[in-house]
Amino acid sequence: MYRKKVVALLFAFILVCCSAVAQTTPPATQPPTPAPTANAVAPSSAPATDDTLPVQTFHSRSDEVNVIFTVTDKHNKFIKDLKENQFKILDNNRPPRQIMNFSAETDLPLRVGLLIDASNSIRDRFLFEQDAAIEFLHQIIRPKTDKAFVLAFDEVWDLTQDFTGDLEKLTKGVKVIRPGGGTALWDAVFYACRDKLMKERETGPVRKAIILVSDGDDNQSRVLRQEAIEMAQRAGVIVYTISTNLSNNPDEGDRSLKMLAETTGGQAFFPFKLQDVANAFHDIHEELRSQYSVFYKPENFEANGMFRPIQIVAESKKYKVRAKKGYYVPRQ
Repeated sequence: MYRKKVVALLFAFILVCCSAVAQTTPPATQPPTPAPTANAVAPSSAPATDDTLPVQTFHSRSDEVNVIFTVTDKHNKFIKDLKENQFKILDNNRPPRQIMNFSAETDLPLRVGLLIDASNSIRDRFLFEQDAAIEFLHQIIRPKTDKAFVLAFDEVWDLTQDFTGDLEKLTKGVKVIRPGGGTALWDAVFYACRDKLMKERETGPVRKAIILVSDGDDNQSRVLRQEAIEMAQRAGVIVYTISTNLSNNPDEGDRSLKMLAETTGGQAFFPFKLQDVANAFHDIHEELRSQYSVFYKPENFEANGMFRPIQIVAESKKYKVRAKKGYYVPRQ
């Protein structure tokens, strides 16, 4: 009896020891790494070889400002051969502390969002606008360097084709759109800027633009007009608008389209007949390949999240400069 008790105690002791060892030994496989959040910065393709080194990321300095702008003469002809000393630049009413780079940009890769109003109000002109939009994409998108996405909107937005340089996919993304419903214009602009153009990861400078085809009326958005405009400014997006109002009588929708375009450095087009829609697409194509780019360090820069106005003026009064009205400083 005594011997059986000793054996039982010895067996229990062995079980306790085995359990303790199992708890202190790490598992053979590690749990999966959690997916990055929407605000995470993508690491570079060359990871650090030492775990103590920081992850390398592509980013631009918050105290360097890039402005894309267009210069035309009194006949609206694009002027492409001016030099840095032929412009006066003011940032927050002060000249820049330092100009980092100035160039005429005709070949910069494009990131374009084509936003098409699919509400009932444009039903009778829709097929022509689809064809004009497809022709525009085929003219401007270079499959190896440029990317575009197609977004339709009525009472909600619908991403019919995500970012791609494949013209066949983009064409299909336009053709699948069917008109019907209300209009949530500002929701569509806000989403396109925040979730597409702002978050697209790049390895170098690109030109970001939205081409918006709409009558400018909105009756469904949760986002306000000013919120959509501010998001476009934060994302560094130039917006071009093509009005589908062919009545020759500008209305509140047309005024909204003009405000959106002018505050972002783009242009608003108001066709008088359907053929003019195709001409507007052609003019946007020409402009995107006829612009200037300037990088500079502003004077008295503070990362405070505030809006800083920009003014760019040509020294010669016979030239007109079109640029965004300003930008929001990142907040530290």
